[in-house]
Amino acid sequence: MDILRFITAGSVDDGKSTLIGRLLYDTNSIAEDQLEAIAKASKHKEDGEIDLALLTDGLRAEREQGITIDVAYKYFSTEKRKFIIADAPGHIQYTRNMVTGASNAQLAIILIDARHGVTEQTKRHTYIAHLLGIEHLVIAVNKMDLRDYSQEVFSQIQTDYQQFFLPLQTQAGKAGSIVFIPMAALQGDNIVVRSEQMAWYTGQTLLEHLEQVTVHQGWVEKEARFQVQYVIRPQTDALHDYRGYAGKVLSGVYKQGDAITVLPSGLQTHIKALEFAEKEITEAFAPMSVIIHTTEDIDISRGDTLVKVNESPALTQEIEAAICWMDTKPLKAGAKYLLQYNSKRTRCAVRDLIDKTDIQTLAKLDPSDSFALNDIGTVRIKTAEMLPLDHYTHNKANGCFILIDEQTNNTVAAGMVQNIL
Repeated sequence: MDILRFITAGSVDDGKSTLIGRLLYDTNSIAEDQLEAIAKASKHKEDGEIDLALLTDGLRAEREQGITIDVAYKYFSTEKRKFIIADAPGHIQYTRNMVTGASNAQLAIILIDARHGVTEQTKRHTYIAHLLGIEHLVIAVNKMDLRDYSQEVFSQIQTDYQQFFLPLQTQAGKAGSIVFIPMAALQGDNIVVRSEQMAWYTGQTLLEHLEQVTVHQGWVEKEARFQVQYVIRPQTDALHDYRGYAGKVLSGVYKQGDAITVLPSGLQTHIKALEFAEKEITEAFAPMSVIIHTTEDIDISRGDTLVKVNESPALTQEIEAAICWMDTKPLKAGAKYLLQYNSKRTRCAVRDLIDKTDIQTLAKLDPSDSFALNDIGTVRIKTAEMLPLDHYTHNKANGCFILIDEQTNNTVAAGMVQNIL
């Protein structure tokens, strides 16, 4: 079975954690001892109601405040598919956590409280999902029970959201899907079981959609990218001449005999052998973690990228990138950081702050002289070394990075390459 990775996002108290709890509960994906534990911890145990949000809100601060702070991951499966869920926080101050959780998602569930409609956080999380290239969206209009299961309320929210989303959909320029589902997560309406209260809704339940949505992995069809994580050189009597380059195939396919180029040095060689799980194989494809052996003993180090001779990306020291600023200390033009993408790390300077995105209107604003915590915008970065990068929209795995503060070792930004200069 294939795996669908999805994230839930939305404003505070929209019911994200409850939705996931209901999904796990109604698919019988909760162990008996775990169910007993949350039943004892539930706030509503007097009337027998289980607080399903406790399944994902694991931190003490989360339980005390009734909010989600950190990203929680849950796993379950049905007869048709396996699932990995990321439950992201709704508070604006935890936007950076949402970016982290969404970075590997293939589908996003954006929750909207039927009482409040489309909010700033709805727009913020939608824009982040768009920025990260998430192909499929489910707009879950939750708490319909508090609006008398009104079809008119649902239709108005759907219209409001589509008006906001239309410019983003036009920008994306690629096939995807957006589905609207009315639901009441607390009661389980349209989560796994179809709602009797909303007979006017004729679409799929949430689980039906998650099981059937078509997800194109696409990594195998991309140009081949492999970045060395570790050079294996045992230097023992038994393995005296052994030299292998371990890493993950980020995209594409590598075969025994392929002519490859080592970047950024430009040295060329051929693949002599491929290893996977201590066995020799004839080809490796994304997202396998393998060991590559070359025909010539040339200089290859951690962070070097191995590509096929006719599939080399452009080498660059200057890029424009969309970033989400994650640090309490503001970003200012000229600031120096470490840039890391996959296992490659180099020094860099943020040369210019180009623009900042207004989440409400999607307008590009003048960034003045700094980015504050959770600001999203475009910057120009100069790196100390030449890097073989791809545009993020073309190859996510080789077009994303983080910025690290050398003084604190904190990750201060997540970035996506938009232009190679």
